[in-house]
Amino acid sequence: MNNIESGSTPALEDASHARRQLLKFLCGSPLLMGSSASGLMAALAAALPGEVAAQSYDVLRAQAPKVGEIIEAPEHALNVMDFEPAAKKALAAAPAHWGYMATGVDDDSTLRANHEDFEKIRIKVRRLIDARNIDTRVQLFGTEYASPIFLSPVSSQRAFHPEAELAVARAAGAKKQLMVLSTSSNSAPGDVARAHGMPIWFQLYPTDDWNVTKALIRRAEEAGAKAIVLTVDRQGGRNTETLFRARRVDTRQCMGCHTAGFSNEVARKPVFERLDVSHVTNLYGTGMTWEFVAKLRAATKAKVVLKGIMTRDDAARALSAGVDGIIVSNHGGRAEASGQSTIGALPEVVAGARGKIPVLIDGGVRRGTDVFKALALGATAVGIGRPYCWGLAAFGEPGVATVLDILQREFETILRQAGATSLQQINPAMVAA
Repeated sequence: MNNIESGSTPALEDASHARRQLLKFLCGSPLLMGSSASGLMAALAAALPGEVAAQSYDVLRAQAPKVGEIIEAPEHALNVMDFEPAAKKALAAAPAHWGYMATGVDDDSTLRANHEDFEKIRIKVRRLIDARNIDTRVQLFGTEYASPIFLSPVSSQRAFHPEAELAVARAAGAKKQLMVLSTSSNSAPGDVARAHGMPIWFQLYPTDDWNVTKALIRRAEEAGAKAIVLTVDRQGGRNTETLFRARRVDTRQCMGCHTAGFSNEVARKPVFERLDVSHVTNLYGTGMTWEFVAKLRAATKAKVVLKGIMTRDDAARALSAGVDGIIVSNHGGRAEASGQSTIGALPEVVAGARGKIPVLIDGGVRRGTDVFKALALGATAVGIGRPYCWGLAAFGEPGVATVLDILQREFETILRQAGATSLQQINPAMVAA
């Protein structure tokens, strides 16, 4: 077969060969070991339409950066877990702040189960499928995001970094990934939405005062929040032992910021500014029932999502209550000492939702393969919490951005290895327990 018959020409073949040789040379060059390397290599790879650069062993001959046990720059990280000790080091002067981020409940067994149960799931890989071009876009409530990986709500992020949620919003917005903002954030919803540049979702701790609840909803709507995410997993109280132990070794005078009383608790939370909270006794609305969900549904034009659903029966009840989505969550192992992981609960929640509404999940996600496994078991999108906060605490916005880069890169790699070129092609047959 000649070159014309095979759809090629000598000139095109020579150009393609030259580009590949250039990439190989640059991969091995010590000049590309700095923080600008990933962006330059991405640009060069984009110049090779239809081609995917496989790993080159030339990298083994390149001079490696000298890195100690704890990374000193985001680009030194090989995986998102590398950010955890860096974050702990950055918060060494504030042990209670580290304890707040790290804690689960009781002996942290539910927290560990969230991560460890992902490791029990195997991925079935497929061969001889052209996976050079993949599409990781996902649609949620009419908005398109570049990745199914979203940022779950984490409160009080100024405890980790001065720029708090604004740094996170900029990093997530630049990558067109969904961000869910906590009620207890240190940044105002409008400021976060502007920094993000896309519609955010607002996680709602409803309090036990309906007037305050309505005001929180209005402020979220004014910021353009696409969804109100009602957290329903904090009704029974919790014993955060890891946090309590960390507080014992914190020599700072914490009462300067954490004084008794609800009004003092939320005084530095912008969403509560100028609200009368004198009748509020708790943040979490501990008397909530399904009737409250109906009341919330009637009070907002935004989508209503329930965060904290862990059983098939509750998923079915949520569907009957007219909610628009579910997040399978146990608060990152911080809600209850059930020992039940979110990935373990996902299949039955998906069954309860019957394909009528999106089912999202968070808790224990540390690898791109974890994202794939959750999607294969029926999730529409997959959230992270601690990993991006490790990045924030250690390096601010660049740390968050690198965490997202690593997880996305790992996710795209396993997509290709599993022979899936889009999210729609991921299905339960691709995994096995």
